[in-house]
Amino acid sequence: MSLQSKSQGVRVNIATMSAWIRRGDYNHEFHHKQSQYVVKEYSRSEAMEERYEHKTRAHIQEVVKSKLVDKYVHEEPMIRGPRFLVRLRSHTVFENTPIKLFCTVEGFPMPVVKWYKDDMLLDVSSGKYLVGAKSGIHSLEIPRCTTDDTAQYTAVAGNIHGQASSQAAVVVKRFRQEDESCPYAWLPFTAAMLPKIQYTKIHITFVEKFGPVFATEGQSATLSASMILNPNLANLQPEAQWYRDDTRLFDSKWVKIETGRGVTTLTLPNLYKDDEGLYTLRMVTKGGTAEHSAFVSVADGPPPVPRAPGAPMDIKIHDANRDYVIVSWKPPNTTTEGPILGYFVDKCEVGTENWTQCNDHPIKICKYPVCGLFEGHSYHIRVRAVNSSGISKPSRMSDPIAALDPTEFERLHAKKLGGRLDVISYCDEVEAEGKPPGAPSGINASEIDRTYVVLNWKAPEYSSKAPMWYYIEKRLGDTGAWQRVNTQVPIRSPRYAVFDLAEGKLYKFRVLSANIYGTSEPSEPTGPIETLQLKGVPSAPGQVIATRETDTSVLIQWAPPKEPNNLIGYYIDQCVKGSKDWTSANHKPHKNTRFVVSGLTTGESYSFRVQAINELGLSDESQESAPLTVKAALTTPSAPYNIALLYCDGHSVVLNWKKPLHSGGATIKEYYVDKRRSGTSMWREVNIKPLTERLYKVEGLTTGAVYQFQVYAANLAGLGPASEHSQDFTCEAWTMPEPGPAYDLTFCEVRDNSVVVEWEKPVYTGSGPITGYHVEYAKKGTADWTTANTTAVSHCFHKVTGLEVGTTYVFRVRAVNAAGVGMASLPSDPVTAKAVEGAQEVSCVVDKKSGDIVLSFESCQMNVGSQFIWKKDYKEITDFSKGVVIKSEGNQSKLIFQSPDKEDFGTFSVSVTNTEGVSSSYSISAEELAKMLALSYDIRHPIIPLKSELAYKILERGRMRFWLQAEEISPKVTYKFFANNKELSGADPNKMGHDVSTGIIEFIMDHFTVENEGTFTCQITDGGGKAQSSLVLIGDTFKAALAEADFQRREYIRVKEGPHFSEFLSLQVGDDCSVTLVCKVANLKKDSVFHWYREDTEIIPDVKPDLGSGVCKLPIKQFSLKTAGIYRATISDDRGKDMSQIDISGKVFDEAINKISQLAGASAAELVVNCTATGIQLQCHMKYYTSEMDITWYHSDAKLSNGDKIVIGGTPAMATMEVVEPVDKDKGTYSIVITDPETLHKRSLDLSGDVYEKAYAEFQKLKAEAYADKNRGKVVGGLPDCVTIMEKKTLSLTCTVCGDPKPQVSWLKNGTEVEPDDQYVVSLDQGRFASLTIKGVSMEDSGRYTMIVQNKYGGESVDILVSVYRHGEKIPEVKPTLTPKTIIPPKLPIEMPQPKAQPAPSPASPSPAPRAAPGRGVKSPTPSRRK
Repeated sequence: MSLQSKSQGVRVNIATMSAWIRRGDYNHEFHHKQSQYVVKEYSRSEAMEERYEHKTRAHIQEVVKSKLVDKYVHEEPMIRGPRFLVRLRSHTVFENTPIKLFCTVEGFPMPVVKWYKDDMLLDVSSGKYLVGAKSGIHSLEIPRCTTDDTAQYTAVAGNIHGQASSQAAVVVKRFRQEDESCPYAWLPFTAAMLPKIQYTKIHITFVEKFGPVFATEGQSATLSASMILNPNLANLQPEAQWYRDDTRLFDSKWVKIETGRGVTTLTLPNLYKDDEGLYTLRMVTKGGTAEHSAFVSVADGPPPVPRAPGAPMDIKIHDANRDYVIVSWKPPNTTTEGPILGYFVDKCEVGTENWTQCNDHPIKICKYPVCGLFEGHSYHIRVRAVNSSGISKPSRMSDPIAALDPTEFERLHAKKLGGRLDVISYCDEVEAEGKPPGAPSGINASEIDRTYVVLNWKAPEYSSKAPMWYYIEKRLGDTGAWQRVNTQVPIRSPRYAVFDLAEGKLYKFRVLSANIYGTSEPSEPTGPIETLQLKGVPSAPGQVIATRETDTSVLIQWAPPKEPNNLIGYYIDQCVKGSKDWTSANHKPHKNTRFVVSGLTTGESYSFRVQAINELGLSDESQESAPLTVKAALTTPSAPYNIALLYCDGHSVVLNWKKPLHSGGATIKEYYVDKRRSGTSMWREVNIKPLTERLYKVEGLTTGAVYQFQVYAANLAGLGPASEHSQDFTCEAWTMPEPGPAYDLTFCEVRDNSVVVEWEKPVYTGSGPITGYHVEYAKKGTADWTTANTTAVSHCFHKVTGLEVGTTYVFRVRAVNAAGVGMASLPSDPVTAKAVEGAQEVSCVVDKKSGDIVLSFESCQMNVGSQFIWKKDYKEITDFSKGVVIKSEGNQSKLIFQSPDKEDFGTFSVSVTNTEGVSSSYSISAEELAKMLALSYDIRHPIIPLKSELAYKILERGRMRFWLQAEEISPKVTYKFFANNKELSGADPNKMGHDVSTGIIEFIMDHFTVENEGTFTCQITDGGGKAQSSLVLIGDTFKAALAEADFQRREYIRVKEGPHFSEFLSLQVGDDCSVTLVCKVANLKKDSVFHWYREDTEIIPDVKPDLGSGVCKLPIKQFSLKTAGIYRATISDDRGKDMSQIDISGKVFDEAINKISQLAGASAAELVVNCTATGIQLQCHMKYYTSEMDITWYHSDAKLSNGDKIVIGGTPAMATMEVVEPVDKDKGTYSIVITDPETLHKRSLDLSGDVYEKAYAEFQKLKAEAYADKNRGKVVGGLPDCVTIMEKKTLSLTCTVCGDPKPQVSWLKNGTEVEPDDQYVVSLDQGRFASLTIKGVSMEDSGRYTMIVQNKYGGESVDILVSVYRHGEKIPEVKPTLTPKTIIPPKLPIEMPQPKAQPAPSPASPSPAPRAAPGRGVKSPTPSRRK
């Protein structure tokens, strides 16, 4: 910008300011910043001229302050959220004058600004307000102010990255003459120019509070609180201030705060461990503050690799310059991970996502200088931790930090311009002659670390326009030479960090200033500066003490470490008693030596330990604290309340009060009462001895005097606060005839539309006894009382019904006597008609075992110290002498009547203390009680039910077992056995016993003889129950039992002395469906002989029995009904013989078939097609098939049966089904279903389409071939294989032939056809008998003769060997060569006769219509199939 344009801008501003001054707007300030100039308008007021220099210095400081704010985000394109460069200023103006509010906002994209008046959006369409916006400068103008414009105005700027706001107060005063020349017009708004404000006291009551939050990194958390304001004034709303560990929080990227309509909410949208801490809400009013706090715990999120450390936290920027920043952070807790090996520091330029790692190797301390930054650029910083398992997730990135010279604004210079304006510029921009600068001074170290020192110095007076920079020189101790510190960027600010120093060494530093004209003399060197040395981690903290806080939290305190070594904070670990699983109680270092551990389990015992932290890492763990059980700490009780006057006789009064709402965690054992005369302030004790009841008679009062009373409650923790004093009670005797008030109104069994009210009867009964009570109720906050019972109740409780769900009520009670209705009690505490969530009701049963009457209740809530209180007719049960027992365990309680009687009817109720009013009741009427008593008697005096009556079983060695089985017996059961009314003894050799689990009682008689004939009896006694069962053994029954006993006795002797079966015959089915008889024999000799029999016929097996192993097997081939029967096996030698027998029929046979069906069905293959000459056959191959298996064939869903059309059968390897003479309607899906007791096995085939066509063609082919084979020419019989004949005899070869049509017969001799002549005569008689006669045979007639029988369907040829011998020769032995018949195939195509149409039967014919053959309506030429 040229100098001319600058001057024009100044002239415009002067003209504008002059216009404002003429209008008298003394409080308005105009800011205009362009290039390097800041112009500010001041008043012409002479009073302000005297303070001009002061204002100039203040203005420079203001510019420096605003510019320093810009340090964090320097370049506009990099700015995300809105930021106010110039904020609104508060003003006080007079009526009818204009006012204009200005602010300057920057952001990218450019923010939109909305204006609010007292938190209400301003209506700019009315024309009363003028809004302007240009280049980030926004204004709100009120051309003519009124007193209604007094308000707080807010400008809210917002863009896609967030919101920012600025507020200012405008006070409009009525014009008064003395205000015209106010000398304090230029004081800030905060000066004491406003009248003193009398603040209204606003009481804030939190209705809903936020509790502790336990979350994980990456999640979100919301803290919300609702409150009631009294009074609730629209223009005096409290300010909600949120704090984390006493640090005020504001709206930002990490924190969102919303407040309004009595609710304030803080949201943490993306949690990091930086967010952990104690959060406090402070509702601030001019008259006071209300606050609430809760801890927010943020645990480490899932690591990138297992057992990697948690992320570091709390990234801080300690120093920033043109090319470096110094970063520090806090280490993570490593309770469950390995120790930290180091850290990586990353940087990212604002506006990009390109993170760059700054250090090549992990650094071990939590502090690092990040170098190599570009001046004027802004950066984010983050840190990652490293251990032996891997690298952690990155920490939360830091706020943006700009690489700028922090002292460049110290060189600002103010120059007066025309008396009213000043120009702010840099000192080095003032023109002056060129010369070298002076030497710096005041050099000192503002920060000292192990490897770097931050130096500060005072710049020399400098007035040259040429740029100035600095050189820094260092020297090791007093002996070394001065070395210049090399820097990549010229040092222009009087502040710089010198890096790469040695640990624990002494250094001196000096600074030189320089410009283009030369270098100054060195500054005075610093004194010796010693760099720090690593001292290691802190020592372990001292003793850890845990004390009770609440029922879910514990207060931990410990002694600090003796060697803190730059302590950062502490980590606290917790562990359940008896476990070694330590977990972190906090995930962000805690600074103090006391910490409240929240989120613990009530009633559980914990131990705690502490570790100290510095920038090098974590110390050793402290010693563990003593185990502490989590429960609320004892506190003093709250104050009693509602002191009521129950009676006065003129000299004394009877008082009652309600117990404190909070007992302080211990039972309230004592009360103390004070009194005073109304109108006085001195309280006097009434009772020296503590009171245990809430009913007390105060004596020694003055008749007619007016008194006030107050009550204290005390527990183990001490004396609580005093109650509010009572109303004024006048000591005058009560003489009214009506009763006094009832007292101690309580509630139980609160439901959605009902509640039970209990009370104590009045102390003063009036002129006669109390006959009843009326209960009245009203909605809370109203005086509209409703009587719940029109008829007075005689007892001190009543169930009020017909209430509205969710509505809050108060109750009171009036007693009634003959004189009338008495005084009302004090109103009760409010109660809401709403059932406790999950509330259960009392149940009443008669125990099936004991006969006790049992009332049971299960509580939906249980807390520490909760107890069950049982009452009868709402009076606590304390008399347990009549067999009443209360048993409570966990959340269940039972009221048991072990000796119930007819007086035990009434209403039985139960309540659970320390809950939200959990209670219930059950009413037992006299009729219901009578039924339960009868049932109880039957249970206690039962007849023991028997599953089986007394029976017998003959055991080995001929012993007799008498037994019976009861439904149930107890271990205390007793029993006796009798034989003919004589008790039997269970002593050896007899035995007697029982089994509680099965209910079996038995008596084993060792020797059963003829003397034992008669009646056997068993008598049982079990508790109150009895049972008896008898068994009669006489006559044939006794003889059979005795014979069996004798046999078993002999059998025992046999088995012990000779060969015998150790395992009798059994039938086994193998996996291949083979069926085998198996038995085992024992006690054998070499000459022992084994035999198999079936139906008394001996079976000779293929494999002899293996007597060596003792296992004998007999395979049953092709198991079916044909193989069923009685099988027997015998083993014998000279010592004796034993036999085993099995009947393979009935159940045994069925079980074997079922097993075979199961195995065969599982092995069944898919259906295949096999055509025959009679039809199309479907085959299913399986391991084994027999017709006794449960196999069913289906056509679609129709079940098929065996018949002429459908032939069902099979072979041992497969099941078959054949469709005879198939037609088109036989197409479709065919299925076979093999059924066993456990499942069905189904296989299907679709016989249609190409499958059917191919099968049908094959069937027709086979049918034709069968027909031809049947009707071809055949030799039926008669021809020998060979013939021996003597010479000159006649040979006649004759046989029978058949065929249709009749066949032709021809003869061959040695392959040559025989021509008939006189010697060879060929004949065919009747077409059936063919012969060849050779007359006078000779030797030449020997040879092979062949007979050929043939018609159009084919034929066959048969060979005959003829041997001729001479007379006198030995007849030769001719061995025929067995050659099969040679079949002559038919002529193709095979012609089959066409079916002939059957004549229609005569209507008069009584004979039935002939049955049509399958498929054609005529008899098939194919021979019938043999079934």
